[in-house]
Amino acid sequence: MMRPDPEQAFRQTGWPGLRARLFHLYFVVRRPMTLGVRGLIHDRTSNSVFLIRHTYVPGWQLPGGGVELGETMIEALARELSEEGNIALTAPPVLKSMHFNRRASRRDHVGLYLVEQFNQTAPKQPDREVAAAGFFPLDRLPEGTTPATLRRIAEIFSGAAASPFW
Repeated sequence: MMRPDPEQAFRQTGWPGLRARLFHLYFVVRRPMTLGVRGLIHDRTSNSVFLIRHTYVPGWQLPGGGVELGETMIEALARELSEEGNIALTAPPVLKSMHFNRRASRRDHVGLYLVEQFNQTAPKQPDREVAAAGFFPLDRLPEGTTPATLRRIAEIFSGAAASPFW
């Protein structure tokens, strides 16, 4: 008997899925390989992590996005954290792992950074891209946290082996 795919509920369908595929196709044409960054923002004081819920894909996930032409991975991370969480880096983040994101395409790779030194200039308010955002205790993550996000958290905080796949 086949086991249900736990990521099925987080797949993009309808217009959001088509829009995401068209967006990715644009980058495939412009760049043969895409590179992204995600930040695991950890508040040691409250033992919580910062998660976002986008307006165009289901589930709670780590903030991040694509690395633009002429941008370093850390510059992209700093930009994305500012845009998606009003978070400013106060020390260099630590690159923890690299992952092949085969669900996005055959060309997508994501670098995961651990960020423990930061300032949040203001709580993130909903906008066109981010429907909700906030810090969640590691032992009380929100329902609907994506499987990939749960894997990354387990790899960092529970000593699980880092998967080569996002």
